[in-house]
Amino acid sequence: MFKIFLLLQLALVPLALEAQSSNSLVQFPLTSSPLGIHHPAETQQPFTLVGEHSAILGSQDGSFELWLMPVQILRNARLTARLQGYDAPIVLNGLVTDVDVEPDHTTITYSHAAITVRQHMFLPRTGAQGIASAVVLFEVHATRPAQISLSFDPSMTPEWPAPNFGAADASWRVRPGGSGYVLQTSSPGLYGVVAMPGATHGDLRPYQERAAETPAVLTFSYDPKRDDHTFYPLLVGVSTPDGVATPTSPGVDPTDALFDRVLATEDQIPELYRSTAEFYKHFFDNRFEATTPDPELDKALSWAEIAVDQSRTPLAKGIGMTGGWLSAGTTARPGYGWFFGRDTLWTLYAVNSYGDFQLSRGALEFLLSQQRDDGKIMHELSQTADQVNWRSMPYQYAAADATPLLLMAVDDYVRTSGDIEFLRAHWQQIQLAYRFTRAHTTAGAMDNSQGTGWVEEWLPHKPDQEIYLVALDAQANLAISRLAKIMGDAKLEAGSLETARTVEDRLAAYRSPAGVYRFSRNHDGSFEEVRSIFPSVAWWTGDLHPAEPEQTFSDWASSHFTVDWGVRSIADVQSIYDPISYHLGSVWPLYTGWASMAEYRTGRSLEAFEHLQSSARLTWLQDPGAITELLSGEFYQPLARSSSHQMWSSAMLLSPAIRGLFGISADALNHRLTISPQLPADWNQVTLRNVAVGNTRYTITMNREGSELVVDAASTEPTTLCLAAATTPCKEQAALHHALRLPLPPVEVSFEDEATTRQGMRSQHMHVLEEKREAQSLTLTLEAPGGTEQTLKVRRNERAGISESPLKVEGAELHGDLLQIHAPAGEGYQTMKVAIRW
Repeated sequence: MFKIFLLLQLALVPLALEAQSSNSLVQFPLTSSPLGIHHPAETQQPFTLVGEHSAILGSQDGSFELWLMPVQILRNARLTARLQGYDAPIVLNGLVTDVDVEPDHTTITYSHAAITVRQHMFLPRTGAQGIASAVVLFEVHATRPAQISLSFDPSMTPEWPAPNFGAADASWRVRPGGSGYVLQTSSPGLYGVVAMPGATHGDLRPYQERAAETPAVLTFSYDPKRDDHTFYPLLVGVSTPDGVATPTSPGVDPTDALFDRVLATEDQIPELYRSTAEFYKHFFDNRFEATTPDPELDKALSWAEIAVDQSRTPLAKGIGMTGGWLSAGTTARPGYGWFFGRDTLWTLYAVNSYGDFQLSRGALEFLLSQQRDDGKIMHELSQTADQVNWRSMPYQYAAADATPLLLMAVDDYVRTSGDIEFLRAHWQQIQLAYRFTRAHTTAGAMDNSQGTGWVEEWLPHKPDQEIYLVALDAQANLAISRLAKIMGDAKLEAGSLETARTVEDRLAAYRSPAGVYRFSRNHDGSFEEVRSIFPSVAWWTGDLHPAEPEQTFSDWASSHFTVDWGVRSIADVQSIYDPISYHLGSVWPLYTGWASMAEYRTGRSLEAFEHLQSSARLTWLQDPGAITELLSGEFYQPLARSSSHQMWSSAMLLSPAIRGLFGISADALNHRLTISPQLPADWNQVTLRNVAVGNTRYTITMNREGSELVVDAASTEPTTLCLAAATTPCKEQAALHHALRLPLPPVEVSFEDEATTRQGMRSQHMHVLEEKREAQSLTLTLEAPGGTEQTLKVRRNERAGISESPLKVEGAELHGDLLQIHAPAGEGYQTMKVAIRW
């Protein structure tokens, strides 16, 4: 079957009176929404549009490459304009001003004194075969007739690691419905079509000339007298991605058949956009949505859900979720645009949190379809894996952590969705995965003998057993124990619970005499004394309570780990620290999410919120609407090879926000919704829509009233729901509203607006190393750049009818409700203590 890709060239038509005519589309409006992002173009930064079967990946100078997955059709697409009576060519990619991103499309604007071009791009949301899966529109307005040339490098390159058949040859073809290029490779079954009604070709290199790779050029004309309201489409199609020629009628050239089918799709374009706009118009009808006093955070959370959803690929067995995206150029690797096990499983906590249980189930079913015979869960699978002997390569099962993560994710899915049928259907596979974890242990806990735990590089040698893997193992045992209880397997329930305690003891041994949890344990029983962020995953589910973690948390909150854009993987004082390495000191939003969740789990709400905000700000940094893979540990700048649309980076904004900041924990099996928010002190009201407990959606409101936070959970129909945590079924009467009143502390503090950290700068924000609360005091250990002035907001939650005494402050000055803090002079960050008593 042919797969069709369409680019639209909008309003680019004949230059002069003698110019040829073409079939036209009437211009249709593109929507705007409250989520729209207007972003000044940064020409060296990327943009991405990612869909179920296609991708448009480029730079903010407007150049792009086009994928109909898993084949890169063309790359390095660029625009040049010539105006009538204006001899100088206008290189439009050097004249970009803005990037505007909407959920349903992205627009890049080129601006010249005599011509404006807007490049609109969208990916249709349709599961139908043989229809356009991507669209690009150019909208042109000029003072005089113009000729526009679109040049591109023909590619026809399958995604890594499929065979590459060399540069595609572009030959001009004329058909009854139009003309364009046929792109052919040395593989007879791999070919493509690039066509545009009304366009003419560029120079065609004669075969007698020396071989050279030259761009293909399509030139079309625009006349302001008649062409401001028409669209002119560039239509692109590809044969089957596995390189097997599609059967045709006897005597019919398959490239002609593809060409004719591509041309015939032009009339579908308006409906494709309408259906796409409609999909995003209703995207949040059943997904989580927040309204808080911080509209930028609300917007970032919504974009994170969209970015995660755009990573899905429907497959024959479930849904694959792609790791991340960035332009491939000539490498055949579009970032990490293929399927990953652990990336998916960490992300599913966010998906469950915002209530898309269909996506979660599909993703789990895909991973289980790839389970190895011994129970191991896959690490990665290329979208061209079926074109090579993938299992003979060292990738599919390279990492060990996806297997315990699967057990954890299934437990979370079943609890939040109530989908016991899924558990029953896959119980044998889930038990097989659990047996794999028990077959590869050291002293009772999972080790690295079956692949990496987390790090793929380490100095001076690879670890034997990482604390990361031990922490996951303990939580996986608790997960399988709960699942076994549901399935009525008392022996497995008790055995896995006992194993969990054994693994927890192993985890406790990682705590050093200095009070810091260490990175790994060597074969001889000694420990790698590296201070890392990886112990933070022990607090992910809230099931574990590692002993005496105060020093470890203070370390993570300090400038040795925390910068204004997130959390480093290791402390900057370690000898192996390298701020631009992959694992040895760079900042990953993934790590920031781990840290924020751990801080919320342990009541460290100030630094948890600061870490959450640092991730939210990344939504606008590089690839608008998406969050990048990793950044420098020293300067506020993503690494050049960082996948700019990284799935789990967006997920790691959602999970700590929904489960930590808002304190939402759903148990659909027992009709319970635990709500334990840790809101900033200056937030008076929060509304959360579509909080999912199984198939029921609730609107949650939180309002401060004196010394209490009043919570209401409302549904459209009466439901049975308890708002208190327990492991037994709720016995409350069905009702439309369920209320909860939570006590607030007498005194709270929150961050004042902080100075903006711009790209290329070092960190400058204040950190909260410790929050110590007693009956009549709050003591904060703070850290800030030496000699700076810092501010915190103070809030008193007064009890009705009680006259409160004045606050007493040590280590700072209280002016109204603002706490002024003076950091001691000195190089780097300085530590100070502030005590508030009442």
